[in-house]
Amino acid sequence: MVISIGMALAALAAGISIGMAGLSSSIGVGLAGIAGAGAVAENPKQFRTALVLQSLPQTQAVYGLLGGILIMLSVGMFSSPLNDVSLMTGVAVLGVALAIGITSFSAVSQGAIATAGISASAKQPEAFGKFVVLAAMAETFAIFGLAGGVLILIGLGLL
Repeated sequence: MVISIGMALAALAAGISIGMAGLSSSIGVGLAGIAGAGAVAENPKQFRTALVLQSLPQTQAVYGLLGGILIMLSVGMFSSPLNDVSLMTGVAVLGVALAIGITSFSAVSQGAIATAGISASAKQPEAFGKFVVLAAMAETFAIFGLAGGVLILIGLGLL
């Protein structure tokens, strides 16, 4: 089987979208998990609060996975035989992957905000909802990156 340069770039693009988002989510979840472990060690009743806030940065990994799947579908990566994808199409979907992957790094900030929320909710449990909103605000940039990537794919006629 021969893989065109464009298809190879599309595979690289899908990997960048999935990998960057997974990396940033793992950092964000890890930051919040450290705070969660400390809060739960002091008060086991803090587990629910810590778990909810820790889970928020995971969504960027979902956006990256979705972006990677859409890239693969847009170039016919699952067809047999593989489509012949032009070099410029490969470069274009690489741009989509960068938009999704770079904006997914909002998960790191989201994890830091969640970390503060976990610590603060131990002192003010009634403010938990506000801490969730604060952490969720960081996620909007990843949503913008995914939406922009989808619009690029649609604009190019690939979706």
